[in-house]
Amino acid sequence: MTTQLFNPTQFNHAKAEAFAGRMLDIISSSAIDLMVSIGHRTELFDTMAELPPSTSQQIANAAGLNERYVREWLNAMVTGRIVEYDPIAKTYVLPTEHAAFLTRAAEPNNLALIAQFPPMLATVEDQVINCFYQGGGVPYSAFKRFHTVMAEVTNQGTVAPLIDEVLPLISGLGEALQQGIDVLDLGCGSGKVLNVLAAAFPNSRFTGYDFSGETIATANAEAQRHKLSNIEFRVRDAATIEECDRYDLITTFDAIHDQAKPDQVLHNIYRALRADGIYLMQEIRGATNVEDNLDNPLAPYFYTVSCMHCMTVSLAYGGMGLGAMWGQETALRMLAEAGFKQVEIKRLPQDIVNDYYIIHK
Repeated sequence: MTTQLFNPTQFNHAKAEAFAGRMLDIISSSAIDLMVSIGHRTELFDTMAELPPSTSQQIANAAGLNERYVREWLNAMVTGRIVEYDPIAKTYVLPTEHAAFLTRAAEPNNLALIAQFPPMLATVEDQVINCFYQGGGVPYSAFKRFHTVMAEVTNQGTVAPLIDEVLPLISGLGEALQQGIDVLDLGCGSGKVLNVLAAAFPNSRFTGYDFSGETIATANAEAQRHKLSNIEFRVRDAATIEECDRYDLITTFDAIHDQAKPDQVLHNIYRALRADGIYLMQEIRGATNVEDNLDNPLAPYFYTVSCMHCMTVSLAYGGMGLGAMWGQETALRMLAEAGFKQVEIKRLPQDIVNDYYIIHK
């Protein structure tokens, strides 16, 4: 006996063909994303941005790479409409308008570094699929390049606008930092944010906590390299800190939704913050309910990163598994449950990824 999958009289052939076309676009785009990631990691985009129209051999020589691989990569970029090709001269060129979004010199607008996430996350695909059957999660240790990629993303998306755009979101904060206050960054990663702040505001005192010993070692090395004496980094689980009335400013940058116990972390932040202190929370822009994210062009990307990293690492430690798209509604509810009374959400004009929560007791 066979099962009929659809009713021929109700089947919309135009809709089916349109969907098939969309699926082919998705498959092709995913392949291009992989090649864009390679172009970023090998600095091919940076090299080409400085070259006139050139042959594959000239580009390979300039980049110090193997010509055969460079040529195949270039052809993927040509058919992906990223690099332009002259079939007569057999030369390739990266248009200036494209280089403006693909090179390190283009930061904070370098989208090529974001393209690293899907290939990096694909390395744990088998383990995540196993979780679909068995439950549980994939621990941080399984993501071999995660901290490297996140350090790049943090440098571009958080550090670059930090002093001139993020801090001014909070009235008087710049002046307070100049005079000297106590600052804690939870989930500080490689310490890029705090090291920049410590260098800019030598009268203030900075502390960074992170679960990863690897990233804390990187943060400490960077602080020592810049001879910063007003900062310290420690390996600490944010869910276990028990400090009270200790800090004037506490920050988390894209960190709460990853936590195994985000509710406990928010309670700990409330307790550690002084009565007149401020909590600055940067989180992914999104709504709690999926139907409210249909018009968000980055929603598929965020849900994918969440499934392949944010949610699963939380579940790996027996956590809540909030995921990157926990959304404003859940965030506001959990902040209120932690004890916070005043919350204002602000945005930067050019930032379509993040919301900035300015939170008072």
